[in-house]
Amino acid sequence: MNKIATRKKILEAALAVFAQKGYHRAIVDDIVRVSGTSKGAVYHHFPNKEALFLALVDEFASHLAAAAAEAIAAQHGALKKVEGALRAALETFARYRQLARILLLEAVSLGPTYEAKRAEVHRRFAELIKGYLDEAAAEGSIPPLNTEVATLAWLGATNEVVIQWLHTGRPDLVADALPSLTRLLLRSIGAEAPRP
Repeated sequence: MNKIATRKKILEAALAVFAQKGYHRAIVDDIVRVSGTSKGAVYHHFPNKEALFLALVDEFASHLAAAAAEAIAAQHGALKKVEGALRAALETFARYRQLARILLLEAVSLGPTYEAKRAEVHRRFAELIKGYLDEAAAEGSIPPLNTEVATLAWLGATNEVVIQWLHTGRPDLVADALPSLTRLLLRSIGAEAPRP
């Protein structure tokens, strides 16, 4: 097995172990056992459990970024791009529910290293949303507004919707939340909301 395949296998095992036991109760030996690799292989790719967890955060952020980029590229106009990115984000959370649960619900107690990583990912998506809201204001699709505050409100609302979905175990995040969330967020910036 090549290094890339081994790393992927280890990350998949880490996801399964963290999902089952939580971050604090999981140990590297569990990940070694589930991955079918060796402790040496795990430590070759990841110096410790925290590094493994942070790699999962990066992997999720990459899935989210790729989905948003694809959705944005398929749309025309700043508001349509933002709507596409919102749909892609909810679809990505739904597709990677197990990972989303770990990152949003169980990782809150992991301290400054995780918080710095979470802030980095948050900043990345905030800049994306703010850029398209700035563009929408510049092209006259929305009235002038403080796009930084609007971006934070959008991220906060989306985060809370996903967290509640994770808590309730409802099956379809996109169908349950996307229409209402989209209308709410568009109205919050003075944009024409699509008809239900």
